[in-house]
Amino acid sequence: MGRTTPHRGRWGEVATQFLLVLTAALFYFLVRGATQGSVEQSEENARSILRLERWMGLDLEVGAQDLVGADDVLVTLSNWVYIWGHWPVLIGALYALHRWRPLDYLRLRNALFVSGAIGMIIYATFPVAPPRLLDPQFRDTVTELSRSYRVFQPPALVNKYAAMPSLHAGWNLLAGIAIIRASRKPFVRAVGVAGPIAMAFAVVSTGNHFVLDVVGGAIVALAGSLVADRWWPRPARAGPPARAGHSTEHGDETEIVDDQPGAAHRHQLRRASLVLHAPRAQMVRPVPKPERH
Repeated sequence: MGRTTPHRGRWGEVATQFLLVLTAALFYFLVRGATQGSVEQSEENARSILRLERWMGLDLEVGAQDLVGADDVLVTLSNWVYIWGHWPVLIGALYALHRWRPLDYLRLRNALFVSGAIGMIIYATFPVAPPRLLDPQFRDTVTELSRSYRVFQPPALVNKYAAMPSLHAGWNLLAGIAIIRASRKPFVRAVGVAGPIAMAFAVVSTGNHFVLDVVGGAIVALAGSLVADRWWPRPARAGPPARAGHSTEHGDETEIVDDQPGAAHRHQLRRASLVLHAPRAQMVRPVPKPERH
């Protein structure tokens, strides 16, 4: 059999990662939709959250909606951020990282997987009604003014009582952190900072989440990132690649075999496509010590 060309291998890896992420996303929505709690329990849990917010002085939902509702442009912007600033941003970040920063891609992907699993457990055990379904004083601006959101999340896959935690906000936070880590360009890093903040405001101002839902989403997302990092540690930096046919000795007496970063990255992605583990920066093998006479 002939060797697989780099071009074919690269697109095969892209297809593998795409199917893996798509399968995980569908599983997440199916499980979340199938674990919808009772209306009574969901509303009682939502009132408990609202009471806690009032005690903490964080009941900002009505104020956020009043601020946005005073201007049609602000309402539209909030809806757009909520609708177009989530899945398109996540998909775009995953694609860009996969192409140019494969190790950062794996880090973000694994954090999304782990935090999604944590979120599903909470949705099943602690259902919470969103503000828009709890009280008429909260306005559902997304449903009232747009139909685009149903393209990304069909009603059959939506759990209406999965407000806590807000992974809408939490996953955007993970994407923002990944963007900041991956780029040194000021504009790109500014986008990484502004995106999660805009989403946190949008989920509250559109009546879809309480402020504490956003806090819970950030905690779950960061916990997922921490678990993924401990499960799959960041690889140590390697020295400059050796030229083909030559070896490079380091303090740990290792020799770099693969001197092509692109090929090494694709190898790491293939190894990590189905499991969470720690890929190595490059494939290495021990350099035998010289015999002493």
